[in-house]
Amino acid sequence: MTSTDTAHPADSVLDLFRLDGSVAVVTGAGSGLGAGFARALAEAGADVVIAARRRDRLEAVAPAVEATGRRCLVVPTDVTDPEQCTALAEATIAEFGRLDILVNNAGVTHSAPSTRERPEDFRAVMDVNLFGAYWAAQACGRVMNPGSSIVNVASMLGLIKSVLPQAAYAASKAGLIGLTRDLSHQWSQRKGIRVNAIAPGFVETDLISEMSSDTLAEFLRGCSLGRTATQREIDAAVVFLASRASGYITGSTLAVDGGTSGH
Repeated sequence: MTSTDTAHPADSVLDLFRLDGSVAVVTGAGSGLGAGFARALAEAGADVVIAARRRDRLEAVAPAVEATGRRCLVVPTDVTDPEQCTALAEATIAEFGRLDILVNNAGVTHSAPSTRERPEDFRAVMDVNLFGAYWAAQACGRVMNPGSSIVNVASMLGLIKSVLPQAAYAASKAGLIGLTRDLSHQWSQRKGIRVNAIAPGFVETDLISEMSSDTLAEFLRGCSLGRTATQREIDAAVVFLASRASGYITGSTLAVDGGTSGH
């Protein structure tokens, strides 16, 4: 039984989280959250296609995915180019014969006061975070079978205000949440593809280590749990939405932010 089958009363609860027989594509998989998602999906039983702009970073991630016993395919991809997204989906089908899961994780950020933000900087963020997610979903949605799942990686900043001036990032992530709802409405019944999003808070990644302690403390002041998330906590949310365990969930955004957006 694969992750594309609906739950059966005889399945154990833990079986519903398994991804055996599935093939997952993860964009932005060259580092950080994306690399972790690729490993987590493989641990749950999926073969994984990892995509990002830089081949060297992908090749550094691949051994950790393969160490789980699953296959890993490296496909350098710039998600801002629809043709490259189509090539990513085609390479997945050529190698594995199927594509069951897409994790739309590729993303960039930019912080600047709105009165001084350059148009090219705003467009660059939107181009990756929103347009790129759409091109990837469009390309993969064309070849996915009923029962497949798309998980868009949004942000709590698509739900709440930011401490820093991040108009482009916040707008792109709010747009991605809207895109999630629309694609779910279009595809859940007609194509049998569930589309959901996660909205993570701050996660213990290299990006956080580069943030000043004062800025991080300001962000965490509104967090009910009062701490950053671990990679594994976000991994678990992605595996949940990718698997049959969330088989009756679509069009939803799961906030994984320690209660920040609940304030």
